[in-house]
Amino acid sequence: MASPPTLSVIIPTRNAARPLAQLLPQLTTARLDLDVIVSDGGSQDDSVEIAARHQARVTQAEGGRGPQLRAGQDLAFGDWLFFLHADSTLPRGWDAYILAFITDPARWNQAAYFQFQLDSDSASARRLERMVAWRCRTFGLPYGDQGLLISKEFLARLGGIPDLALMEDVALVRKIGKARLVALDAPLLTAADKFQRDGYLWRSAKNLTCLFLYFCGAPNRLLRWIYR
Repeated sequence: MASPPTLSVIIPTRNAARPLAQLLPQLTTARLDLDVIVSDGGSQDDSVEIAARHQARVTQAEGGRGPQLRAGQDLAFGDWLFFLHADSTLPRGWDAYILAFITDPARWNQAAYFQFQLDSDSASARRLERMVAWRCRTFGLPYGDQGLLISKEFLARLGGIPDLALMEDVALVRKIGKARLVALDAPLLTAADKFQRDGYLWRSAKNLTCLFLYFCGAPNRLLRWIYR
């Protein structure tokens, strides 16, 4: 019987010690052959030390999330790559969803993402979740905070992770195409901190503005200035 495909989990970090310390132990429960990579963007906290403590491999990359993810991609051993934000909480049985996807030969030219869910009980959080579900269903535009599962071979054929500090996730899923994106039937919990800090309406407006300007061809440095 053939061995199941291997999986590299790639986590970009920048001063993410607290959420990273909560995320990495969740990966140890996996019934998968895992290669965990933390790609750090110059953290001043204990992110790198926490990664090493949990036996994750560490690489360094400056210039934003795109270069960080690309550095992780270049270091990865796995047949499949799972790009995951540090402030995520994995759903129960997450490894079963991934295993079912990566062992299906029909999926090698597809990519998958989890449903978007915030760690907040507010009505604003539920409203935003419905908006994200509509965006994904209608336009095929999941963001990086939903995770992205893709075979290393397929990603290489697409040219790898785009070298963008911001909107690298949108650039990549547009290359993949809506027809080749699969929504997994489970939520990936994301920290609501930035929405609670900035306000749901204001943060959502900033995100939408960045998306609109990206589609209009605005320089990435302008998007980073707006997004910060």
